[in-house]
Amino acid sequence: APKSVKHAKKWLQDQVTLANQLLLKKANEKLNYRGMGTTLVAAVTLPKGVIVVANIGDSRGYILHDRQLNQVTVDHSLVNELVKNGDMTEQQARRSPQKNIITRAIGVSPDAEVEVNAFVLQAGDQLLLCSDGLSKLVEHDTLTAVLLDPTLTVTAKCERLVALANNAGGLDNITVRVGWQMSTLLMTKS
Repeated sequence: APKSVKHAKKWLQDQVTLANQLLLKKANEKLNYRGMGTTLVAAVTLPKGVIVVANIGDSRGYILHDRQLNQVTVDHSLVNELVKNGDMTEQQARRSPQKNIITRAIGVSPDAEVEVNAFVLQAGDQLLLCSDGLSKLVEHDTLTAVLLDPTLTVTAKCERLVALANNAGGLDNITVRVGWQMSTLLMTKS
């Protein structure tokens, strides 16, 4: 397992490169696999609450800190590029017919450019990793409310989020992972 931020970043980049090579190989072996690809968000936890998050495409990572849910990954999508350039508002992006067009993915080209960043989780923080099957169908405030619900276990939070996405139409694959930082001491000792 990676022992430092630098090692974790390199390890995640290497894993994405390997996955990309494997998908490209499979696509070359069978005609019906041509053009297949996937997005990814992944995290590696290190001592002292440090977490390294990698993403490619529009699968997302969020950190809930001090009751505020913040997206810590950048969507590699056409509409996000338009929003960053000021050509489209975030509200327009959510309704755009182009919202599913991604600009980076695994398995599409030999160059799978992954974005990797490190963060420090404080006691009580929660990490949410999800595919766009959740983030595009469930409102930000609803995601926050589920994560803040003290009556739900981590498993129940994941199940609730998947159910909410399915109830909103369930138009895409829905993948959800929730983790949290109980205390700095606990993370350091693990």
